[in-house]
Amino acid sequence: MHIGVDGDHPAPVQVPLGTAALPQSGTQPPGHHTSGFVGVGGTPIFTQAWLPPKPPVAGIAISHGLAEHSGRYASLAARLTGQGLAVHALDHRGHGRSGNAPRSARANLGRFRDAVADLGTLVGQVADAHPDLPLFLLGHSMGGAIALSLALRHPQPLRGLILSGPAVATTEGGPGPRLALAKLLAWLAPDTGVLHLPADAISRDLEVVRAYESDPLVHRGAVPARTLVELLAAMSMLQANAGALRMPVLIMHGSADRLVSLAAARGVYERIGSQDKTVRIYDGLYHEIFNEPEREQVIDGLLAWILDRS
Repeated sequence: MHIGVDGDHPAPVQVPLGTAALPQSGTQPPGHHTSGFVGVGGTPIFTQAWLPPKPPVAGIAISHGLAEHSGRYASLAARLTGQGLAVHALDHRGHGRSGNAPRSARANLGRFRDAVADLGTLVGQVADAHPDLPLFLLGHSMGGAIALSLALRHPQPLRGLILSGPAVATTEGGPGPRLALAKLLAWLAPDTGVLHLPADAISRDLEVVRAYESDPLVHRGAVPARTLVELLAAMSMLQANAGALRMPVLIMHGSADRLVSLAAARGVYERIGSQDKTVRIYDGLYHEIFNEPEREQVIDGLLAWILDRS
């Protein structure tokens, strides 16, 4: 199945949680494999999949966040495959093992619409691989904005959408005076860094933060001007069009998220037009809710929502 992309185009629930230890690291499970495809403009896109040992009950595609990569979702994938889900993910262009840019150009997404098209290709491949299964799409942070954009434009073949701390809004006033400079640099020197993401804002788990800081596939420099400008333009589009979303949607957000403001994102959540809409606010959790000490309960809730709709 090919999914084309064209153009530039219930009350929240406060969830109390306990804590869990960081999962043990190690080699990938037997059901793991890697692949790829040629994305828009000839950009090589890296993909990987984690498959359950028995016939899957549902499929899920994962769209990761800004400056990271799909490999950081291996622990989440292990939990999902344990409940029978076939998990597929890609590295967005300019991230991880996708693209052929030098390290200085890492995290340059290029055109946002091209990243949406890449995700559409992955979703189409997952639908072809599991034609008789319900298919879900999970997007985190920037990947949430990309996933929501795809779901708005091409709702088929998706059964449901999951958004984790999606980058759909910025704090009032946005990046401020830096925005004008970023717009200029986006055209003159698109790889120029303009925004730093503090590593200690991703999780309260220090092991997660240390692993993030030492991961060679994570971009630890400033976010390139081109990516920031493209993402801010996408936020405006999503805010204007969120009411058109009709598929089931699960929105998950940590109340202490310092990277994507919950206060700013609430307006978008309220405008989403889905009748089957669940908003879960996790008290005290940071940006990466699947990597917080309370991750087990967070993932339990995610699994229950998916399996109820499978």
